[in-house]
Amino acid sequence: MARSERAIFTNLCMICDGKGNVLVEDRRKADWPGVTFPGGHVEPGESFTSSVVREVKEETGLDIKNPTLCGVKQFQTSEDERYVVLFYKASEFSGSLRSSEEGEIFWVPRAELSRYALSVDFERMLAIFEREDLNEFYYYKENGAWQSILL
Repeated sequence: MARSERAIFTNLCMICDGKGNVLVEDRRKADWPGVTFPGGHVEPGESFTSSVVREVKEETGLDIKNPTLCGVKQFQTSEDERYVVLFYKASEFSGSLRSSEEGEIFWVPRAELSRYALSVDFERMLAIFEREDLNEFYYYKENGAWQSILL
């Protein structure tokens, strides 16, 4: 069995304003629509932290500072390829908020987030962002059906 595999690295960033609000994006893409946090792909040769800073800037207009890695989501896309989403949190930012072609960007009171049409499994992913005792959202296949677990 091979000990290496191909991987796709992406990120999501939970940005908090210190007043109980989180920044969300209502994605326009058909592959994963709904409200989620801003983020995107890590480019070849780019550090994970630099990628989340860049993606947040591209999608929101904000410059985040000191993003903190708080967890990961992962699943196999094929036998030899893994899809990894790095979860970050940030509370320091500057700039002017703007939406992008990715979707509409807006602040939401954290307590009201569940009232929105959220992306698939986003509500479960929030536990990884918010709980100190969890750090991984893992998808796996069992008897041909996708299952998930929070670790």
